Amino acid sequence: MNFNSHTDAVVRKAVALVNLLTEGEDRSRKYLPPEGAERAARLDDLLGPSRSGRGFTEAEAEEFGRVAATLRMVFAAIAAGDIDAAAHQVNDMLMATGAHPTLERHDGEPWHIHFHSTDESSRVKSWAAGYATGLAVVLGGELYDRLGVCTAPHCDRAYVDTSRNGSKRFCSTACQNRVKAAAFRERRA
Repeated sequence: MNFNSHTDAVVRKAVALVNLLTEGEDRSRKYLPPEGAERAARLDDLLGPSRSGRGFTEAEAEEFGRVAATLRMVFAAIAAGDIDAAAHQVNDMLMATGAHPTLERHDGEPWHIHFHSTDESSRVKSWAAGYATGLAVVLGGELYDRLGVCTAPHCDRAYVDTSRNGSKRFCSTACQNRVKAAAFRERRA
């Protein structure tokens, strides 16, 4: 299942950002996001340095935490079946970032569409504009139910379902197996 090549990549990065930078539970363990220099380094690993080779600063990493919190609200709204709330949140992000399309060609790839912020001085806003636009494309189509939050007990990690049948409800096979094992134990009791 693919939304489209650009949207797939952006939505996967949005999921990864939410799971990296928002507090919660991950497979029955409390999850605390990294802070300071570690947060900046983990963002560099996730998003890569800028074309100038400059990594993210701690201040930018802190801003990304706010973007991730906003994105988490979108995934939570979708998981709760409140598509209106998710759409309003995405619209707010589109407005705040001034997202606009541009055609770009880099890294040996053919021309493809990117979405950037009107504030090109902010790498955080540029990434947020891309996330908001990618999610807008998904919410504006019939595949929005492919986004969600893990339904396993004690796990709240976001996911994107790329399966053929659209049946994914867990962030990982570990969570899925944990739920299956609990159901099996319950049936045997």
